[in-house]
Amino acid sequence: MSIVAVGINHKTAPVAVREKISFSPDHLTQALQEMLSSVQCREAAILSTCNRTELYLVQDGDMAQTQERIVRWLESYHQVPGATISPSLYWHQDKAAVNHMMRVACGLDSLVLGEPQILGQMKQAYSQAKAADSMALVMDRLFQRTFGVAKQVRTETEIGASAVSVAFAAVNLAKHIFANLKKVRVLLVGAGETIELVAKHLYENNVGNITVANRTLARAEAMAEQVGADVITLAQIPEQISNADIVISSTGSTLPIIGKGMVEHALEQRKHQPIFMVDLAVPRDIEEQVAELEDVFLYTVDDLQGIIAKNIANRRKAAVQAEGMVNTQTDSFMSWLRGLNTQDAVLSYRNQCQEHRDVLIEKALLQLKGNKNPEAVVAELATKLTNKLMHAPTSALQSAAQGGDLDKLIYLRDIFNLDQK
Repeated sequence: MSIVAVGINHKTAPVAVREKISFSPDHLTQALQEMLSSVQCREAAILSTCNRTELYLVQDGDMAQTQERIVRWLESYHQVPGATISPSLYWHQDKAAVNHMMRVACGLDSLVLGEPQILGQMKQAYSQAKAADSMALVMDRLFQRTFGVAKQVRTETEIGASAVSVAFAAVNLAKHIFANLKKVRVLLVGAGETIELVAKHLYENNVGNITVANRTLARAEAMAEQVGADVITLAQIPEQISNADIVISSTGSTLPIIGKGMVEHALEQRKHQPIFMVDLAVPRDIEEQVAELEDVFLYTVDDLQGIIAKNIANRRKAAVQAEGMVNTQTDSFMSWLRGLNTQDAVLSYRNQCQEHRDVLIEKALLQLKGNKNPEAVVAELATKLTNKLMHAPTSALQSAAQGGDLDKLIYLRDIFNLDQK
């Protein structure tokens, strides 16, 4: 028996290739069932995100045969030539597969080091495999250990504590300036990907008052609906900017949208209550001279890049600590896995039987002290102990017989010497 992890990610293939072998959540149950039969594996799970698609499986066959079956199945399922897929695939087996899976869940293999979304995606992969009944003891235990080490890394290291995107850094900076973001009013200028991400971060931090200004209202409305924001046009910014405590801008304009005079007028209306401004655009959306105003705190994308570079360095330091945790948990899981085929399994079974025995002996001794008939006590002890020891084997035999699993039935009869004369 061996554990295999095979995949394709942002390091090995461009999006044009990755999208060809991604799996739709709606069809994942069917894919898992097909994978079990086509690849001929015991257990299977699939992780499919925008940056990676990975297959995890427990199998008994030769690794070369397994690789061939997987590529052939991916070809068939996605209707993509193997020559397109194979060069981008990476393969891990046993300890390397376990280590890889844990590193992925911890964000150590992500495009953005330490990003937290991958753990949620890994949990979804686990739930989908459970629902598809494609997972048994080994894969279930591996996922549980993986979730455990990911939680340990998040709790005991700083790998996810620092902002490493301009959108996250802008919101993080606002959190340091304003004690309570719930009470601030935010004006977002633009409705592109960066502003959309900023809006998402603000919403997650419970900012209660967000206004989105954009050249076309339709694009802004679609984004604003997701975060409960109001929408205005760019032409309305001069009359609305005085209401904003925070202004974050990122448009594709070739000329500044917010000038020094506009901000001066807004400050007068605000009675010089400070404004925190972040210009994420290149070229700039906010005139450079705005930074000269006393009651304005203006940060550009270059200012944030400096913060991000420092935070990335901090994450890399934390990643070293996280790698140590992953390696420890990998060794621990492999030790448990070896125990399935060694004396550890025998010892566990013996301990279980002895626990049953000890409980029943203690009960029998209490009955004897109560002057119960010794023969009746011994008979009851023997009957209950026999029933306890017979329960698991009997259930397994009945399940194999009722399910028509002849191979398993023959195997169990052999284990329990049922055909010995």
